[in-house]
Amino acid sequence: QLQLVESGGGLVQPGGSLRLSCVVSGFTLDYYDIGWFRQAPGKEREGVLCISGSNGRYADSLKGRVTISRDNARNTVYLQMNSLKPEDTAVYYCAARRSAYCSDYDRPGGMDYWGKGTLVTVSS
Repeated sequence: QLQLVESGGGLVQPGGSLRLSCVVSGFTLDYYDIGWFRQAPGKEREGVLCISGSNGRYADSLKGRVTISRDNARNTVYLQMNSLKPEDTAVYYCAARRSAYCSDYDRPGGMDYWGKGTLVTVSS
């Protein structure tokens, strides 16, 4: 059974940093795209970043402030977020699908498996 569990959210001041983790089980990271998404209150869910198999990150909607990395030994994908702004407040989700090089990962229905999310609040 494929499972994804996010952690690392919390309250952070503007300008601060957070690293979110997505621990996966039931599948091998090498053969899957892992995407990070977020949904702010009253807004639609949006794609943040995606990593595909063993080929590193691809799409990036918050250029310069977020990076994605993977630790295969720990079955974990990380989202490092820097210079956080109040508008980054959202529930952050990770999601997975069989590898498609992150093509259209953020279209509706683009990912097959989802975690339950972790809340990030950016506020002073």
